[in-house]
This record gives sequence, structure tokens and C-alpha cells, in this order.
Amino acid sequence: MEIDLPEVMAEVGAAFERYERALVGNDVAELDALFWDDARTIRYGGAENLYGIEAIRAFRAARSPAGLERALDGTVITTYGRDMAVASTLFRRAPGRVGRQMQTWMRTPDGWKVVAAHVSVIDDPL
Repeated sequence: MEIDLPEVMAEVGAAFERYERALVGNDVAELDALFWDDARTIRYGGAENLYGIEAIRAFRAARSPAGLERALDGTVITTYGRDMAVASTLFRRAPGRVGRQMQTWMRTPDGWKVVAAHVSVIDDPL
């Protein structure tokens, strides 16, 4: 298996950047488009466990658009072959807390989609 093929890294990096812009801009339609439209898609959040795209869409639609700005740190994207990737990053919104985000991305006929995501927040070790 080929790891981190430059052209695949560029594609996933662009998809990750689209996701980040949509997230901080609360572009719910774009966020929905970036998640795999499937009942097997999972998103574990800070206070919720979402199974299936319908639960994820309902969460996004109900979430407040306030306070979504954040700074990323330590972002690592690793691609596995041409069709799978993992994106991991830290984010900060409030002093003293650090968020952790991991996404598994899969190439589909409609482009790169998040098939699994995990978001959590811990005390900032810095």
C-alpha cells in the first residue's frame, strides 16, 4: 500500500480545508455534503454519540452558530492508498481547553467524504 501519495494528500487536504471553512462558517449544507450519506456514518462529539447521517444532520441543524471560530494546531493528514485517509487536529476556542478531532475520510463517486469522526475536549496540557 502506498502511504501519502502527493496527489491524494492534496485532494484530502482540500476536502479538510472545505470542512473547516464550512464548520466555522456554520454552512450546514456543506457540512452535510462532506459526510457520507449512509446509516453507517458515525460522529462522536463532545456530548453526543451520533449514529447515521440522519442523526448527524439533525445535530448540525439544531446546533447554535455562535462561538464556532477556532484555531487549529498540529494537523496531520495521512492517506492510505488512493481511497482512505485520516485527518487529526487539535483546536482551541477557549483558554485552558484543547479540542481533539479525528476524521476518517473515504473516496466516493461524489468525492471525499467523512465516514467517521470523533471530537473531544480536554484540559490544555500547555
